[in-house]
Amino acid sequence: MKKLIFILIPLLSLNVFAGSRDGKIGVGEKAVYTDVKMMDISGEKISLQDVKKENGVVVLFSCNTCPFVLLWEDRFSDIKAWADKNSVGMIVVNSNHQKRNGDESFEAMKTHAAEKGYNFHYVLDENSLLANALGGQTTPHAFLFDRNMELAYKGAIDDSYKSAKEVQQAYLKDAISDLGKGEIVALAETKPVGCSIKRKKE
Repeated sequence: MKKLIFILIPLLSLNVFAGSRDGKIGVGEKAVYTDVKMMDISGEKISLQDVKKENGVVVLFSCNTCPFVLLWEDRFSDIKAWADKNSVGMIVVNSNHQKRNGDESFEAMKTHAAEKGYNFHYVLDENSLLANALGGQTTPHAFLFDRNMELAYKGAIDDSYKSAKEVQQAYLKDAISDLGKGEIVALAETKPVGCSIKRKKE
């Protein structure tokens, strides 16, 4: 399976996205649509505000099939535990509207989450509303909001999608730690790396 993943990554190079989009939110700006309810794999509808904890919330755009997600997602539970430790909520968001009748359907999301042992919220972003509003670009793409729901960090999870053992800079975890200590995030933005979000077209 791992060999297949590494074969697919070069083929997806054209989908690697590191540019900007209209509607993107900048560091220090307020989150939007924080009360919009999204269907969670649990069957419950939840919002960013529901998930937010004392020091903020991580919003992580992801999906079921992107090779970059498949290589990174074994770190998702560790990020969740780190967020809990620092009183930060976490929600993983699937905005791949164009593939909603296939590999990114809600049923496929539930199956994928069960197979991977997800222990965090995984929600369906109808019509790519949240991805478009925040400027989510890739799967994965992390957005960390502070206790005032102001953007404190956005970008990659860390500096090595290939292996957790090769990580030199744990961008997201470091940012969460800064919020947990009540400090300004030292590195507030990095380039996201992954597959482009297959968002709803206008």
